[in-house]
Amino acid sequence: MLCWGNAKDGQLGIGMDRNPMFEPRNCLVFSGRGLKEVACGGQHSMFLLQDGSVYTCGANCCGQLGHDKPGTSPELVGALDTQKITVVSSGRAHSMAVNEQGQVFAWGAGEGGQLGLGTAEVALVLCGNYWYGQLFTWGQNTSGQLGLGKGEPSKLFPHPLKSLAGIPLAQITAGGDHSFALSLSGAVFGWGKNRAGQLGLNDKQDRAVPCHIKFLRSQKVVYISCGDEHTAALTKDGGLFTFGDGSWGQLGHGSTNNELLPRRVLELMGTEVSQITCGRHHTLAFVPSSGMVYAFGCNSHGQLGTGILGDVRSPFPVKTSLLTGHFHRPGKQRCSCLVYGQCDIIVQLSSTACWNASFLDQSDDTHFKTNPKIPGIDLNSVRLLFEILSKPAFSGLLEQVLTNSVFESLLIPQLPHSPPDVEAMRIYLILSEYPALQDSRNYIRLTIPLAMAILRLDANPSKVLDNWWCFVDDSVFTRMVDMYKSIVVFMLTGGKTLLVPVFYENYFLATLRLLEKLHKVNLKAHHVEYNRFYIPDITSLVDIQEDYLKWFLSKAEISDFPSVNLCAYPFILNAQAKTTMLQTDAELQMQMAVSGANLHNVFMLLTLEPHLARNPYLVLHVRRNHLVSDTLRELTMYSDVDLKKPLKVIFDGEEAVDAGGVTKEFFLLLLKELMDPVYGMFTHYKESNLLWFSDKCFVEQNWFHLIGIICGLAIYNSTVVDLHFPLALYKKLLDVSPMLEDFKELSPTEARSLQQLLDYEGGDVEETFLLNFAVRCSCRAEQINDQTVYLTLLCVCFRKEFVEAYLRYVFSDSVSEQYSAFSAGFLKVCGGEILSLFQPSELMAMVVGNNNYNWEEMEKNAVYKGEYTATHPTVRLFWEVFHEFPLEKKKQFLLFLTGSDRIPIHGMESLRIIIQSTTAEEHYLPVAHTCYNLLDMPRYQTKEILRRRLTQAVEQYEGFSLV
Repeated sequence: MLCWGNAKDGQLGIGMDRNPMFEPRNCLVFSGRGLKEVACGGQHSMFLLQDGSVYTCGANCCGQLGHDKPGTSPELVGALDTQKITVVSSGRAHSMAVNEQGQVFAWGAGEGGQLGLGTAEVALVLCGNYWYGQLFTWGQNTSGQLGLGKGEPSKLFPHPLKSLAGIPLAQITAGGDHSFALSLSGAVFGWGKNRAGQLGLNDKQDRAVPCHIKFLRSQKVVYISCGDEHTAALTKDGGLFTFGDGSWGQLGHGSTNNELLPRRVLELMGTEVSQITCGRHHTLAFVPSSGMVYAFGCNSHGQLGTGILGDVRSPFPVKTSLLTGHFHRPGKQRCSCLVYGQCDIIVQLSSTACWNASFLDQSDDTHFKTNPKIPGIDLNSVRLLFEILSKPAFSGLLEQVLTNSVFESLLIPQLPHSPPDVEAMRIYLILSEYPALQDSRNYIRLTIPLAMAILRLDANPSKVLDNWWCFVDDSVFTRMVDMYKSIVVFMLTGGKTLLVPVFYENYFLATLRLLEKLHKVNLKAHHVEYNRFYIPDITSLVDIQEDYLKWFLSKAEISDFPSVNLCAYPFILNAQAKTTMLQTDAELQMQMAVSGANLHNVFMLLTLEPHLARNPYLVLHVRRNHLVSDTLRELTMYSDVDLKKPLKVIFDGEEAVDAGGVTKEFFLLLLKELMDPVYGMFTHYKESNLLWFSDKCFVEQNWFHLIGIICGLAIYNSTVVDLHFPLALYKKLLDVSPMLEDFKELSPTEARSLQQLLDYEGGDVEETFLLNFAVRCSCRAEQINDQTVYLTLLCVCFRKEFVEAYLRYVFSDSVSEQYSAFSAGFLKVCGGEILSLFQPSELMAMVVGNNNYNWEEMEKNAVYKGEYTATHPTVRLFWEVFHEFPLEKKKQFLLFLTGSDRIPIHGMESLRIIIQSTTAEEHYLPVAHTCYNLLDMPRYQTKEILRRRLTQAVEQYEGFSLV
C-alpha cells in the first residue's frame, strides 16, 4: 500500500512526522495481512482486510474512527469484531460499513442526518437493515443531492429513492453535494448540485431527481468517481471521461475550464486505465500495462504525489515504480455491492432490480447496448432457469413462491407505470416467460394482473416494450398470443363466475387490450399470420349480431351498454364473424333506410301528397334481353341512400316474387353478360383462368362503375357471385399494394420471369434478358395506335425498381380509370368502417366464397322434397355416387347446382341444397334450378345410370343456365 498527501492528523497511517507527504511512501502496517479496500474521508481513513476486520486512523473530532484511540496509526474498530464487513465508505467526518448480511453500520458526524439514524448527535457504531435491490438516501439535501425531489428537506432517516426503482445498480457514489448511480449495463444517473456542470447535463442547473446522462450511454461505463464538484467516468475499454469543475486542473484537459459535458482525457488515449478515484479537487488514474498512476488537479498538500508542490492540469505520472502484481478492475464483479451472503429467497424474487440484473446478454457486450430496441437480456437463459425450477428437485421452492404470493402480491403490483430507464423494463420480458402464467388456475391472480401492469405503462415505455416484442423469437410471440387468446375463452366460459361483475369487466377488457397491443406489434414485426389472432370459439360463445348492435349503439352514444364488446376488437374475429358483422350492419342500414322511407311516407300522407311517397326497397325493373342497359338505367335513378335499401328484382313479364332466388339469378345473369369478351372490359389470362381490367376497352367508364355497384350490392344482400378476379383486386379495395406474389397468381409465366430477373446475380442483365424490357398496349382508335411504353433497365442496380414499376403498371397505371370507376361503385355500397376490418383474402371469400369444402356437412344439411327423404334408395345412390367423385368433379357439381364452385364464407353449414323428386323417366338428366340451389332428379333405379346421367349433366353445363 502506498500513501501520500496531507498527514497532519495521521490519516496516512504512517504517523505525522512528515507532512505533507509529496511522494508515495510504502505503508507496511498491513503487510501480509490481506488488505482488501481503503476509503479516504475528509481527514481520516478506513482500511478493510480480507478477514472482514476494519481499521481506522486520522482525525476523530466527530467520532468518525469508531474508537477512542490515537489516530496516528490504524486501529481496529472493536465494535465490529463480531461482524464480517464486506464494504467500507467514508464521508467528510463520518464512516459506514456493510456486513455480509447486508446490514449497514454508521458512525461519526450526524448533524445533517448523514448517519440515517434519526438523530443529529454524534454516534459511535449503530446499524440498520439493508434492503436488497433498493437505493436509500439520507442526510443534507441543500442542492437536491438526495434525489428525492424539489423542495424536500434534509432527511435524518433513510428514504428509498423510488425514481430509480427497478434499475439494477452496480455502483452508487457521492461527491461534495452531488450523487451518481451506475447501472449494470452502463447507464449513468446524476443528481444534486450542478454549479460547475458536474452532472454532465450540458447546463449548470441543480437537479433534485436522478437524470440520465445520455452522452455516456454508449460508452460502456463501468465505474464512477466523484470529487467535490467534478466527476470522472471509466469505460470498459479503459477510456476516462471527466466533467464539472476544472479550476484546479482536476479534469486533466490541460486547462482550468469547466466542462458541462463528459469529455475524454485525450492524453490518456492509447493507454488502458483500469482504476480511477477522485479527491476533493484532484483525480488519480491507474494504467496497469505500465504500472503507472497518473495524477492531475490540486496539489496544495502533495496529494498528487509528483514530488513537488503546484497544481497539474494534465495527467502526470506519480513518482513510484512499486505498483506491480494483480489489480482489481471495475466492472468485472460489479454485482457484489447488491448481494451480501445468503439473502432471503422471497425478498430476492420480489425485487424487480434483482430480476433486471439477471440474465444479461454477455455476448459481444450486448447488454451494454440496451436501448429502446435492444433489451440486453438472454431470454434463452430465462427459459432455462424456469425449466430447471420446474423440475421435482425445486418443487418446494416454487410452492414457496406461490404460497407467499411473491409475484401476485409483491412483484407485479410494484411494477411502475413510468420506469426510470429501459433497463428497468426487462422484467416485463422475463415475467412473460414464467410457465405458471399459462396455467388457467393462475389467469386471475397472475396473468391478467401482468397484462394490467403492461397496459398501465406510459406512452414512451409502452413503445419500448412494443419495440422489444418486435425482435423476440416468433415462438415467444406466438406463445403470448395463444396464452391471452386462451384467457378470452376462459373468461367467456367460466371466468365470469369467479369474479364480481366490475372485476370481470376490467379483467376481460385488460385481456382484450393486451391482445390488441400484440396485434399492433405484429402488424410491424410479422411474427405470425393475421389469422393466428382469431378465436374461432367466439362464434359459438357469443351472439355476434347482438354484440355488434350493442357496440354500434355504444359508439353512437344511444345506449350505455357495458364497455366490453368483442366487435371493438375485430382482429380476434374470423372471417365468418366479420361477415356476420357486415351483414348485421347491412341489415341495420337497411332497416334505417326502410324506417326513413316509411316515416317520410306517413308525413306525405298527412300532407295529402301521396305521390311523393318513397319505396322502402331498392326495386330494379329489368328485361332479360336488355339486362345490362336496363340495370344501368335503373341504378342511375337512385341515390346513394337508396342503394342501402333491401334489393328487390322484377323481371318484366314475370310474376315471381323475389324471396332471394330472383336476386341471385339477376346477379348471375348480369355478371355473366358484363364479363362477356365482346365488351373488351377485361383481359382473360388463360394460364390462370383469371380476369383483370383491360387497358383497351370499348365501353364507357360507367360500365365499370356498374360492376362495382353490382359487386357491392351482392355483398350487401348476402349473395355469393362467381367472379374470376385475383386477390390483387381485393387488396386494392383495402388499400394494400399488390406484390409479385399476386402477379404470380394472375400471370405465372410473366411473374416467373420477373422473379428470375430479381434472382439473377450476373452483371450482364441487359444482354441476358434481351437488352431491355417493354410493355406493349394497343389503345383505342382515337388515341395513338400501337403505343409502346418502354421500361428500360438502366443497370443491374435497378432490377427491384424495374419490377416494382412493372407491377405498378399492370395493376395500377395502365388501368387507373377503369379501376377507379369500379372502386367508386363498390365503395358506394359497401364502403365504411366494417369493410376495413377484413383481410383481402376474407373480402374475396365474402364476395366469391371460399374452397373450405366439407362434403359430409353438405349431405347433412340437404333438404328433400316430393317423395325423397334421406333414406330414399335413389337419394342413397346419389350420395354414394357423389362421394366417389374426385374433387374437381364435385366442384363441377357445385357450379352446376349453385352457379359457383365455391361455398359461402360461413362454410358448408350455410349452404343448403334441395333435392326434389320428379316424374321424369330415367333417360332424362337431372336439372338444376341454380337460383334456388334446387336439383330436380328423376327416380334412378341403379347406381350406374345415376352416375352416367349426373356426370353428363355436370360436364355439359357451361355457365349459368335456367330451366
